[in-house]
Amino acid sequence: MSRIGNKPITVPEKVEVKIEGQKVTVKGPKGTLEKEFHKDMKINLEGNVITVVRPDDEPQNKSLHGLTRTLLNNMIEGTLNGFERKLEVNGVGYRASKKGNNLLLNLGYSHPVEVEAPAGITFDVPNQNEIIVKGMDKELVGQTAAVIRTKRPPEVYRGKGIKYAEETIRRKEGKAGKK
Repeated sequence: MSRIGNKPITVPEKVEVKIEGQKVTVKGPKGTLEKEFHKDMKINLEGNVITVVRPDDEPQNKSLHGLTRTLLNNMIEGTLNGFERKLEVNGVGYRASKKGNNLLLNLGYSHPVEVEAPAGITFDVPNQNEIIVKGMDKELVGQTAAVIRTKRPPEVYRGKGIKYAEETIRRKEGKAGKK
């Protein structure tokens, strides 16, 4: 029994949901999201409550049940409020800045690294050591933040690099020397 899959989703007043077969369109104040779901999952809209029903207790259907409900909930949440992911830039001389819609990173390389913003994603740089990735698609926000982090992942000896704001880097001691 899927606890998450069985939870009903209440649709807020500002959000409009349209279900056509397996294709779900969610329209809200931030924009519109569309997604096609697996053919086995039955998505029902009654009034302003969405329920997801699985046909049987096959292992694949059990896992798709909770996933489908969570993806639907994220679509509604994203079109209503949006999502954001915070990154921190640590290191001497490492800094981030905005160049139009793109992100310009100085990360100790001989050249600045430019990251283009995908459609639906905006970058916010409150100071030169902080990056905020915003958008209404949770998956795209997380993927974009991961791509930025790969430009200079945090290293364990000095802690330099780009890390998520909530991430902790376990530091290593380095060479202790022979005795």
